[in-house]
Amino acid sequence: MTIEVRDGVTVIEGEPEALVTADYPYYRDDPAVWADRLRAIRDDLGIQVISCYLPWRHHQPTPDGPPDFSGQTHPSRDVVGFLSLCHELGLRVVAKPGPFIHAETNYGGLPDWVCPRTNPAIEPLLDARGEASAWLGEPLPAPLGPVFDPLVTQWLAATGKEVLEAATWPEGPVILMQIANEGIFTSGALPLSAYDYSASGLGFFRSRLRAWYGTPQEYNRVHGTAIADWQEIQPPREWSAPARSEEQQGYADWGRFHAEYLAEVYHRWAAAVNCRVPVVVNLNPPAEHHHSFDDWLARVRPELWDGINYGFTNWMGVVSANPDSQARYVLAAKRAPGPNLEENWGFSELYDPAYADATTSFHQSLLAMAAGATGFNVYTGVGTSGWLEGLDSVHDSPYPDSAPIAEDGTVTPKAHAVRSLADFLAQHGAEFLECVPETSASYGLYLPYAGIAAWSGPGDGPQLGRSLRAFHDRMRAAGRDYRVVELESATDLSAHPRLTVPGGAFMHRQVQRLLAAHIEAGNQVEVDGPAPALDEFLRPCRILAEALTGASCDLPEPRVRVVDGHADAFLRTHPELDVSYLTVLTMSDHEGAVLIELDGRSIELITARGGAAIVRLVGGELDDFLVKGVNGYLDSAVPAGVKVGAEILIADHPADLDRIGGEFRIK
Repeated sequence: MTIEVRDGVTVIEGEPEALVTADYPYYRDDPAVWADRLRAIRDDLGIQVISCYLPWRHHQPTPDGPPDFSGQTHPSRDVVGFLSLCHELGLRVVAKPGPFIHAETNYGGLPDWVCPRTNPAIEPLLDARGEASAWLGEPLPAPLGPVFDPLVTQWLAATGKEVLEAATWPEGPVILMQIANEGIFTSGALPLSAYDYSASGLGFFRSRLRAWYGTPQEYNRVHGTAIADWQEIQPPREWSAPARSEEQQGYADWGRFHAEYLAEVYHRWAAAVNCRVPVVVNLNPPAEHHHSFDDWLARVRPELWDGINYGFTNWMGVVSANPDSQARYVLAAKRAPGPNLEENWGFSELYDPAYADATTSFHQSLLAMAAGATGFNVYTGVGTSGWLEGLDSVHDSPYPDSAPIAEDGTVTPKAHAVRSLADFLAQHGAEFLECVPETSASYGLYLPYAGIAAWSGPGDGPQLGRSLRAFHDRMRAAGRDYRVVELESATDLSAHPRLTVPGGAFMHRQVQRLLAAHIEAGNQVEVDGPAPALDEFLRPCRILAEALTGASCDLPEPRVRVVDGHADAFLRTHPELDVSYLTVLTMSDHEGAVLIELDGRSIELITARGGAAIVRLVGGELDDFLVKGVNGYLDSAVPAGVKVGAEILIADHPADLDRIGGEFRIK
């Protein structure tokens, strides 16, 4: 009996499935209601997989004794019993032992006794100014520090041995294990200057330089320096406006360090747990600041993770109302195949009042799937109350304020939207994931540029993040979908016949060869910026420049486009069957019907403002669908409807309209 993650898709007993999960923070609730709330997730939401953090500060609040996983010190610490209950109820679990979890807990779920302020022997994480990187005012420990490292290893090893070993699939419910949270300390989207300038971090940085360059002499040749020892090398702390490529390499090195540092921490922590099931992570998308794409792209390199599987979250704003939020969300979904492991379905007071209505989360969950996600999560499925003092001293009950299942166990209006998505993906999810997105072009990521551009201004040195964002905006403005490919690890570009890549003074020799061969094979490559004249070691190399034709990419007419209405349309088509899935995402300012043209044929959808729809087409004819007709937050309520050819289906009153397995549901 096996479970694996294959190209980002969860495969259980050889059967791929869309990973649909609901988070239940058992540690915030009375154990007497655990069974009832789990049944509600299973029966009312239609979700069969639970995700849950295991907060270190909850299970081991003091260093004086071992962690409590059986409820000896308090019933809410009986996570062994909680997982057994999940198994009894036929539910599977994504277990998340941290060590840092965020989850609105004090100190991000770390116990106070690992804080450098409490224990000065613990090395603090430092930023470029030499100041401690903090979580809500409290300094964070350096992950590789000589005191913290064994402490966190002991915690993770204990969760693996005492909790997860007996609960692992197939004897138990745990099918996946998530390590860390949104980077390391919810830091995956922070600027490259935010960390890690601690002694242990810089020690790792210099060890990587030695591995990359071999000798100080080679380092000096590439960087135009004269160091005699690796210890002399200092990381960048601010932008010095270097004009020459040699002077810019230190910034590229620091970006590469961040990627390998993240991979190192992931592997150390996953190895400490030693869980037999696949390991996933949940990267937060890029942040909002002007360098955010570059900071994120430099750091997030799944190609380096070797056995750690990509996943992402969404906590960046309402995408139906904010194009910046949508762009960041789409990049997270396209960077690598993997599930959306946290979608906000319950927090309206903490984040944005738009989340009081299910439509916002419904729209975003469908966008994630359309853009490349292999599953979605409901965070959280249940409202909770009654957590122990010291776990969360900031937020009031219930947590969250507007979950699909309320804190008293009753079903809220959000439950219908969750159930519709869960049932649709249970019916069609595997087929949906087999379908191939219909795209017009691709963008090739050359990540050394990100390390430089994360510090520079728009016109200083090579660009990546700004170039990618401009490409995204052009494609979406034209109603086109696109792919993303990482060039240094790529060996075959045949799936990307029209490829835009960033330009700059240098580029890896093997990347230039790959792109030149791609052009020679009859494909189109457009360079956004100057064609490189040097390789990665700054030796002359004009392979790509000599292969370029000078023409821009000639994009074909898209198969699907929005003819009328402020909306986005995404199309996925099965490679063998005459089946396709059309996802339509209506923006918050849209009124009326959305008119789509697919292969010259009209499709009309009626959704609420900020709503969304997914339609399964078989032989070009309408099959199952979900259409969101009501958005209470925007005071928008229409009879949801869909028209394909001569077939017109519309609710007889303002309501959502679904058909799953041929069965209609109107609510």
